[in-house]
Amino acid sequence: MEDFKNYKVPASTRIGHVHLKVADLDRALEFYCGLLGFEITTTYGNEAAFISAGGYHHHIGLNTWFSKNGEPAPKNAAGLFHTAILYPTRKDLAEIFQRLRLAGYPVTGASDHGVSEALYLEDPDKNGVELYWDKPEELWPKNPDGSLHMFTKPLDLQGLLNELKESGDN
Repeated sequence: MEDFKNYKVPASTRIGHVHLKVADLDRALEFYCGLLGFEITTTYGNEAAFISAGGYHHHIGLNTWFSKNGEPAPKNAAGLFHTAILYPTRKDLAEIFQRLRLAGYPVTGASDHGVSEALYLEDPDKNGVELYWDKPEELWPKNPDGSLHMFTKPLDLQGLLNELKESGDN
């Protein structure tokens, strides 16, 4: 067992995709593709779809194999807390925030974590979704011992939206 304690996953390892059970595939696709802007890469009949950003084979899988017309998982049960979707820039996060606002889609939280800025919402199946961007690594706050100093403070939403004004994309 001692050998397991010293192993470290390679630094270039990434989380490749998330696969979610949903109650209604069309409703889930309307949220992830229609609202958030992902694109369908393939479907398996009317039971599953795989979606991506930028042509990747899939970032998110959606299926009704065990969950068609099912109820959302209870909040106080073990399971997925949220899926985090990383946007490349703060302006990109501002654009999706503006899109959510115009659609009247509820945002359940907005936080500055020191290393990132994030918006929180739920998909139609009550799965948590985090939309965020990472601040440049050189700006990440550090503790005196050099470890990261992450925190949760309210996100300045007007400041986020100002990203659109500064770039002329009202």
